Amino acid sequence: MGTEIVALDPATAPAAETAPAKTGRRMDRLRVNEIFYSIQGESTRAGLACVFVRLTGCQMRCRWCDTVYSFHEGQFRDFAAIEAEIAGYGCNLVEVTGGEPLLQPATLPFLARLCDLGYEVLLETGGGLDISGVDPRVRRIVDIKCPGSGESGNNHWPNLDALRPTDELKLVIASEEDYLWGRELVLARRLDAICPIHFSPVFGEIALADLAAWILRDRLPVRLQIQLHKQIWDPQARGV
Repeated sequence: MGTEIVALDPATAPAAETAPAKTGRRMDRLRVNEIFYSIQGESTRAGLACVFVRLTGCQMRCRWCDTVYSFHEGQFRDFAAIEAEIAGYGCNLVEVTGGEPLLQPATLPFLARLCDLGYEVLLETGGGLDISGVDPRVRRIVDIKCPGSGESGNNHWPNLDALRPTDELKLVIASEEDYLWGRELVLARRLDAICPIHFSPVFGEIALADLAAWILRDRLPVRLQIQLHKQIWDPQARGV
């Protein structure tokens, strides 16, 4: 059965409710889907070498998701073991991603530990959970789900009020309707005055030239972002 897409007013949409964290969990380990060393394919750090720590689990089911394997696959690993593997790559840029990394309560202290160790730390989150508890040294890359994702009703709108200049926003665009929805959100909330904004086309569904033409037509203050890793390697490849 397909997911019903409901287009909410992005400027006034209510906050999505999130489930409270379960108690009794160890706060010195995470369930990890994979750790790998690659070229950063997105964000303002695109093109740089980066270590990725992909965590298990996601509460969203975006129609175009390209990491469905992260929903359930993964093993628990202690912080020390994860940090040792990261250190082995000799790279200062680390991204914690998912799935949805903020589903695991231990993600917050882990991000702080990485900062304490001197890494430049990126967090990529789907935008459905509260980002306010993330260490301020972390660059938060926050998705806003457009209607074409099937998950726009689950955006946690208070995140927009928690943004800092060091953060970044990403909207994945599946159609011109998604683009127009995103355009109105950016302009209504003046998001470009807060932090960088990326409009990223769904791979294989929308022509880059079309998205570029819409941005240029509207003089929209956003960045057109491609998934660089999918241009370098097989788009279906894991660990890149």
